[in-house]
Amino acid sequence: MTDLTAPELVLVDLRADDRVDATRQLAQTLADAGRVTDLEQFLADVAARELQMATGIPGGIGLPHARSAAVTVPSLAIGRVVDGAGIDWGAEDGPANLVFLIAAPTEGEADHLQILAKLARKLVHVSFRQSLLEAPDAGAVASIVQEEVYGR
Repeated sequence: MTDLTAPELVLVDLRADDRVDATRQLAQTLADAGRVTDLEQFLADVAARELQMATGIPGGIGLPHARSAAVTVPSLAIGRVVDGAGIDWGAEDGPANLVFLIAAPTEGEADHLQILAKLARKLVHVSFRQSLLEAPDAGAVASIVQEEVYGR
């Protein structure tokens, strides 16, 4: 079984103009890792999901997600925004400084919902978010998520 995330799926110095740019950068890491076979199709699927409802959640979190035929294996790309202003993701409490792009295969509805639920339960904890913001590198971010969220 492939780990949900890995250091090569983490951008610890994400610089983006807006949520579309941030999503593209994170999706590119998934494509580069062979987890997304058609970048444009996956981005279109994420954009369609974003049109239904903004995926910003309280605590400075952007949580774009989609099921897509372009996704080969359930995956999580993570971005830590370096710009102090963050990225507007539509949350009531302000911009996001952590972005989690969840990618699941079309037939992976159960996987998609499970990833979303487990991650959301952890993200309500300030200490978890802070540990990700303070992690020294991409490997540490990936390890924290694997251990804290998925018990690996």
